Amino acid sequence: MATLSRRKFLKRTSIGGVTAAVSHSTLASTQAQLTKANAMDHVIVVVFENRSFDNIFGHLYQPGEVPKFNGVIGKNLSNPVPSWAKFSAPNGNVPYGPSTDMDSPNPASGDEYYHTNTQLFNILNEVNRFKTGNQISPPYNNPPSYKTTPTMNGFVTDYISNFTAEVGREPTYAEYSQIMTGYTPEQIPVISTIGKGFGVFDHWFSEVPSHTFCNRSFWAAATSSGYVLNDPATNFLLENKAETIFNRLAAHGKTWKVYVSELHPVSFTGLINMPMLKQYFATHFVPFAEYEKDCKNGTLPNYAFIEPNLLAAHNDYHPAHGRSFIQKVMNMQEDPPSSILGGEAYLKQIYDAYKGMKSTTGSNTFNTTLFIGWDEAGGTYDHVPPPFVSAPDPNDPKGQDGFTFERSGYRVPAVIVSPWIPERTVFTDEYRHTSMIATLRKKWNLGEAFTARDAQARTFDTCFTLEKPRDPSTWPDVVARPVPKYSASTLKHLPPSYSGLAKAIVPGLVKVAHLHGSKTPSMPSNPNSEISPAQGVKIAFELSDHLFLKLVIKG
Repeated sequence: MATLSRRKFLKRTSIGGVTAAVSHSTLASTQAQLTKANAMDHVIVVVFENRSFDNIFGHLYQPGEVPKFNGVIGKNLSNPVPSWAKFSAPNGNVPYGPSTDMDSPNPASGDEYYHTNTQLFNILNEVNRFKTGNQISPPYNNPPSYKTTPTMNGFVTDYISNFTAEVGREPTYAEYSQIMTGYTPEQIPVISTIGKGFGVFDHWFSEVPSHTFCNRSFWAAATSSGYVLNDPATNFLLENKAETIFNRLAAHGKTWKVYVSELHPVSFTGLINMPMLKQYFATHFVPFAEYEKDCKNGTLPNYAFIEPNLLAAHNDYHPAHGRSFIQKVMNMQEDPPSSILGGEAYLKQIYDAYKGMKSTTGSNTFNTTLFIGWDEAGGTYDHVPPPFVSAPDPNDPKGQDGFTFERSGYRVPAVIVSPWIPERTVFTDEYRHTSMIATLRKKWNLGEAFTARDAQARTFDTCFTLEKPRDPSTWPDVVARPVPKYSASTLKHLPPSYSGLAKAIVPGLVKVAHLHGSKTPSMPSNPNSEISPAQGVKIAFELSDHLFLKLVIKG
């Protein structure tokens, strides 16, 4: 129903009653005044979830196919199986290879700071074996020194431990070996085709070796205000008061919107930076259909930030997270759109709308750049050790749980799409999430650095190397593989469970709503009460009516 209503909406939308679309040949004839200096007059950014570079792009190029590319083909990569594991492996190691399942790893690997420590250094304190989340105790699987070089050989160790904590039994070799796999271009044709068709960064690092909220905060504000975990969410909802790129844009007369995938009742971008962005909830946070409309009509803002659906029926590339809210209880209802295919289908929509922009007076393909990124690797394997950081988080040098922000998270996929970039381009220098803020500050004269991180981050404005742009009619077309249906994706059929992100954010939302007096029918009278998964999803939808007026789902 959402798709049909969106199509009807687009069909009757125009500028001043006249549709702005024209042919690419007509558009090209009007571009004489535009050069590659205009490539970033408008910027579209979409940030997906929890995949490493190796997991998405490790198999993208064969050795010698491009001058430089740090992938996995031709390398003898493996991880050892811990001696305490119930099920051993041949020669005691798990070799890296192509994935055999479009929904792996299932269950998802651990992604918070404690798990990442184990993945990077193969350190798992005995007291933390078979534990996850807030069950984990100090010293949090930390290395002896923050200057310890990551070995990248603890992914199997951590996956076996985390799997056991979630499922209640140790995984078999077939189950735990899935953490040492990645996808081939044939398996994920949308992102692979776009990557080969334009530019891929093979050393783009996440900012924090941990959770979603802190890394997404760095995308927005070049800091996470010292927080390194999603929990408690009230840290972000109430205390994350760092200036964001959205505030800076508004102060400098630049336009922006956050486009949120339909059937997603709230924006995590808004919630993570709630103290600074709440004033814009009712005006600047809009459904994804408005992105498609703005692309068609040439009315994109200067900065268009796209947020996938991170909850039920999610299309964010996140590994399977259809687990019960209750620890160690399997959710019998499958979660097939957690398959990577859901993200592929959503990316096709984003790319097709961008490729089809033909306005001669507003935003079009020649003056707009599309950037595709990920928040963090989410525990999926990568073989490149993340670098040390000379610029720690300035807002809280101590950090949550003693983390000093002197280590990066590891590599994530990153792609830049523009007619001013040659196909089969690989950018091999080190970039990071704050490179986006650093580049926008430089290109748009947005003033001083937000933090020491974006002050030192490499900018990518030099990536546009063509003097003559590539005609969009010559760009590659993308075809997404079929996405399994998700039957519990509407308000009338709520899922019995929700994702780890929802588990973190909903209790925080309840407390914030109580604080501001915004009670909803499904909200418990006591903000500290136990919340069932179905109740939590209802609360999220009900609070959307109060917080994000343009994201309200009718019916």
